[in-house]
Amino acid sequence: MGEAVEDVYDANGYDSHQAKEGVDECKCVLHRGTSKYQDIALLDTKHFGKALVIDGKMQSTEMDEFIYHECLIHPALLCHPNPKTVFIMGGGEGSAAREVLKHDTIQRVVMCDIDQEVVDFCRMYLVANQEAFASDKLYLIINDAKVELDKREEKYDVIVGDLADPVEGGPCYQLYTKSFYEQVLKPKLHHDGIFVTQAGPAGVLTHKEVFSSIYNTLKHVFKYVLAYTAHVPSFADTWGWVMASDQPFTLNAQQIDERINERITGELLYLNGKFLISATTMNKSVYQSLLNETHVYTEENARFIHGHGRACCA
Repeated sequence: MGEAVEDVYDANGYDSHQAKEGVDECKCVLHRGTSKYQDIALLDTKHFGKALVIDGKMQSTEMDEFIYHECLIHPALLCHPNPKTVFIMGGGEGSAAREVLKHDTIQRVVMCDIDQEVVDFCRMYLVANQEAFASDKLYLIINDAKVELDKREEKYDVIVGDLADPVEGGPCYQLYTKSFYEQVLKPKLHHDGIFVTQAGPAGVLTHKEVFSSIYNTLKHVFKYVLAYTAHVPSFADTWGWVMASDQPFTLNAQQIDERINERITGELLYLNGKFLISATTMNKSVYQSLLNETHVYTEENARFIHGHGRACCA
């Protein structure tokens, strides 16, 4: 998922320095490990509870991860007329799969993450997701998502990009490129299928980093593209997601609420119809940037979030 806060720890261990406000001082390191691809840690924080940190960057916290994951998963599934199959690129912590499995129509969820150690770490220590990992509807694949998706013959109702942000030095940016969307991802969607991806920080000061470019790139591949945002406290910023399809997004707030009541087992903590409709309305600065953006993501011309990733993502 998105990476919001850097430098949570140094070479000698963890300290209280934060790259941005919004993430509190660490009380202690609960667990720590190193995989082939990245460093993994579970921290205990004062205000946000347990926090998952990968390569020194905040991935999610116990207190507010539901905001990110409800926004990532439910809009696309609710907009689809009858979602039965979902492919998750990344999602190793299991939270995206947990939210997908709340939908009664779902028959099969394929989650493809490249890092076995991250998956094992999260399955062991993130108690909230253990039921999802144990579901007989979840099919876990350890592989590069691009390779896995390309070789599969089956198509999906919804494909989810629960990916790390594109950072220089890591290959994750390839999963945000026009060629990937056009040649690999779109052919794996049914005709009424929907793709949704996390799209990085979307605040007034940060939305031009990658959010506007991801939005514009998807507009070159799909007929209908919808961006939406929400504030995630532990990320210390507004965050962005983008949905894309060749079918229009036509639901109103009442219809969204009706589908939530009809399809979802359990109660959503953050998302409802009015919020989702309002989340698609951008402030003037962000709106103008989305309208005027010309950059298209390619392997040769990528934009990166600040930082250097040594993790091979999803």
